[in-house]
Amino acid sequence: MADSTRQSTSPSPRTADQPGASGAESLVSSSSLETSIREAQEALRARPRVSLRRRLGGGFLLWLLGSLGLAVVSVGIVARIRTKVAFMETATSYSFEIQQARRFEKNYFLYGTGLADVQVHIDRAQAILDQAGDELAMVIGREDFELMARHLRRYRELVDQLAGLDSRADDSAAERLHAIEEELRTHGAEMVAVAENLVAKERQAVNSMLAVSQRIPVAFMAILVLLMLYLAAFVSKQILAPLKRMVGYSRRIARGDFTPITPRKKYHDEFSELAVAMNHMMLQLAQRQDLLVRAHKLKAVGTLTAGVAHELNNPLNNIILTASMLEEDFHDMSADECLELVRDLVSESERARKIVRNLLDFARESEGEMEALRIDQIVEDTLRLAGNQIKLAKVKVEGQVEENLPPVYGDRQQLEQVFLNLVLNALDAMPQGGRLRIHIGKSPDRESVAVRIEDTGVGIPKQRLQEIFDPFFTSKKSKGTGLGLSVSLGIVQRYGGDIHVESEVGKGSAFTVLLPVTKVPADIANPFERDNAGD
Repeated sequence: MADSTRQSTSPSPRTADQPGASGAESLVSSSSLETSIREAQEALRARPRVSLRRRLGGGFLLWLLGSLGLAVVSVGIVARIRTKVAFMETATSYSFEIQQARRFEKNYFLYGTGLADVQVHIDRAQAILDQAGDELAMVIGREDFELMARHLRRYRELVDQLAGLDSRADDSAAERLHAIEEELRTHGAEMVAVAENLVAKERQAVNSMLAVSQRIPVAFMAILVLLMLYLAAFVSKQILAPLKRMVGYSRRIARGDFTPITPRKKYHDEFSELAVAMNHMMLQLAQRQDLLVRAHKLKAVGTLTAGVAHELNNPLNNIILTASMLEEDFHDMSADECLELVRDLVSESERARKIVRNLLDFARESEGEMEALRIDQIVEDTLRLAGNQIKLAKVKVEGQVEENLPPVYGDRQQLEQVFLNLVLNALDAMPQGGRLRIHIGKSPDRESVAVRIEDTGVGIPKQRLQEIFDPFFTSKKSKGTGLGLSVSLGIVQRYGGDIHVESEVGKGSAFTVLLPVTKVPADIANPFERDNAGD
């Protein structure tokens, strides 16, 4: 086991929202992924287009037009109030002149003075009436205005008669004076009533307009609040929610889940274009990842070929020697001796065929068949595949497997590629031979199966631990592409797992592969009960 003081790190921190075995369930082959993404793209583009830009632009245009309309109404009301106020001043002046004339009229009948003042105020009232006649007619009506004008003219005529009556001073003056006084009072009362009614109407109109002008800001604020609420709901539903979904999609893609994004709304907008672009990106990523895995697999096949060639020499030499012996001594050998040599030939041929078959099985291309797998069997097959390299490196393999381990979910060949890469890296780290320890058991949280591959090699410097999973990073100056660990991590993360590494210079390294368990019980046997060095 690794020293307890060793540094521990992970190539990419795991988050709570990353799936377990469900991540593997979304894996599909390249052809089916391309088909599903093409169908999703067609569905995304087939919906009617309703642009966010148009909706936002239309909303702001309506708001602008509403604001302009409100401003026009407000300006119109203010202008009308100003006109009403000016007109009310005119009406007040008219009413004042009439009231002054009535006051001097009373003085005349009481004290016999002030008739000239009555005439002056009546003339002023007449001038106001002549100047603002059209406006007065519009306010109180044409008939009432004509009635008011007749009262004023008749009042003026009566005042003039008073002046003439006063100058004659005949015997009938008293009787005539009394008749004029009665009529003056009648017309004067009518003029005062009309004037007061006129002022009251204008005051009421101004008060109504002021009330309306006061309600306009309140209504505007209410509309503004409603608009802000609508805008907040619009931004939340139409922008923030799709953005949140896109963030979720990007995290899912980062975990290796390339499930296509399908339509969720009835129309096509900018987020639909983003979804189309992300679907295209997923297809490109999946294709490039497959190419990367295949390229690294070919490299691993090349590495294995050297050991296979060395291992094939032994059965081939035995076959040649046995065949030569059979050819030379055939006539001198008994039937049983010939049969024994033939059996040796068959045995050695089977041995050679098994070696070649293991290599071909690993190199064979597949469509990424997902199934429940026994992780101990995968590790055993990997050790058998690398058995020749293990013998050549003079490395002793030790292993331990916990009982009743649950199965994991994945593609057999890809998982073999992961473990083969880790084993070959461990062999490279022990050029003078050493010990390779493999432990298979459950993770502390019991949600994953942990495969720990520990070597006694040269170790990895602490400052390099964060870089070893980067593409094209390698410490092998004369060989290696730097893709092995990067490809292995990508494969494991596609199944919802992870790879952790611990290392100390001079003491060795330990890589722990975590794979989510499936919920299917499995009978796990110990692969190390058999020959762990391969056939």
